[in-house]
Amino acid sequence: MTRHTCSWIALGDSYTIGEAVPLHESFPYQALQLLRKRGFHFHAPEIVAKTGWTTFELADHMLHTTFNDQYDFVTLLIGVNNQYRGLPLDDFKSDFEFLLKKAIRFTAGNAKRVLVISIPDWGTTPFALGREIKKIASEIDCFNQAKKEISDRYNVRFIDITSKQRADGSDIAFVTTDKLHPSAKEYAKWAEGVAEHFVKQLSD
Repeated sequence: MTRHTCSWIALGDSYTIGEAVPLHESFPYQALQLLRKRGFHFHAPEIVAKTGWTTFELADHMLHTTFNDQYDFVTLLIGVNNQYRGLPLDDFKSDFEFLLKKAIRFTAGNAKRVLVISIPDWGTTPFALGREIKKIASEIDCFNQAKKEISDRYNVRFIDITSKQRADGSDIAFVTTDKLHPSAKEYAKWAEGVAEHFVKQLSD
């Protein structure tokens, strides 16, 4: 096992913070515990995320903030607020590509150490009752397709958490008391995917 203590920056919005759950139940912290249990040394993730942030707001924050020169890993989960606010897909693509390039620079050009996570479908949650669920799903699919295409172009791994999340979205065990954000149970599944990718990179 590696003796080097790895660093990790988690970029995103409310899904990265773990809105409405304790910090240790967020997906970055659940992934951290899985990695440590497997004998990998990791610092606590540096979380750069805020509830409500769009790609533009995350990018703007990053332009005006000082970070470490390098991180061992980067996760990027952003875009739901672009869809929620009805913002143009083309603007999202441009912002997302900027963020992805920044993420790759954080890993000193090692694109395999960057992990992009798909946008969950909030339309499946109890919060969306009475809304245009099919329209939300269709738009989320378009944003995720754009994320996947840009990630592929830069040889960055894209993981789809949306398919399984859609199946669980209406189950109250998988959402918090706000009826919108995922519960620890849902985040646990995302954490497994993140930890699995990190372990593969560290083992190769």
